[in-house]
Amino acid sequence: MKRRTFLRSAAASSLALTPASQVLAALAPDNKYRKNIGIQLYTLRDALGKDPGGTLKAVAEAGYKQVEAYGFPNCQPLIDGAKAAGLALNSSHFEWASVVSPKDAAMSDFQKIVEKAKEVGLSHLVIPYLADGERKTLDDYKKIAANANKAAELSKAAGIQLSYHNHSFEFEPKKDGKCGYDIFIEEFSKDMKFEIDVFWVQMANLEPARFIEKLSGRVTQLHLKDLKAGITTPNFGSVPPEAFKELGNGIIPMEPIIAAAEKAGVVHCHVEQDHSPDPMASIKQSISYLGKL
Repeated sequence: MKRRTFLRSAAASSLALTPASQVLAALAPDNKYRKNIGIQLYTLRDALGKDPGGTLKAVAEAGYKQVEAYGFPNCQPLIDGAKAAGLALNSSHFEWASVVSPKDAAMSDFQKIVEKAKEVGLSHLVIPYLADGERKTLDDYKKIAANANKAAELSKAAGIQLSYHNHSFEFEPKKDGKCGYDIFIEEFSKDMKFEIDVFWVQMANLEPARFIEKLSGRVTQLHLKDLKAGITTPNFGSVPPEAFKELGNGIIPMEPIIAAAEKAGVVHCHVEQDHSPDPMASIKQSISYLGKL
């Protein structure tokens, strides 16, 4: 099957507009994601900037067991705060220029990041984003894929899995209707994996659970977040802050996603909410919806 056909076949034929809060998220008590649910700390960036230790203690008290950091390796307060709060730190988003635009053929900057990650005890590193100028053409995506494959080989040697985190812009059709994510699916090596953000997959007008199933064995982690009803899709650009909702307060059904994650071999699931008037209240509501409390 051609990759363009694959992406189209993963699209939902229709979306239910009933808020997911009307459906019980009945995860089994022994569900591996329920037992070890994570939080992407970007959700709490403002509070972390003021009081990293106190914020991470509150995250642990809310029931989260692990955190995914951002800005690695320049995020020592997050590393220290997580350790003090008894939170596992398995994964981090990192300074992606070290892979996307390496300063030398040896990827020396990325190698330093890998060394630090091994020292900290990370098992996963994630390319978090691409700036607008890095993703203009399909050739740009091919270059990124080649660099990512090389970096994945370096990180694998250190026992660390490298993956790529999506937004919706990767799904925007370019030449002959092909998109950047098509390139990644085609050209990522077996060592290079995906971290799927279900919100942004939905924004591209694809069905997250089906998308995860189609990439079974190639998805290492998920970002769980919900989408407000009434937001127009597909949207390959920015979205209003109010589009981001707590789990159960939007239109994305989480139970099929969790089921697909288990079948696809996903290792970790992390709650994330890019914008909220009260991020701490939001993450408590999301973990409650997942059946953690």
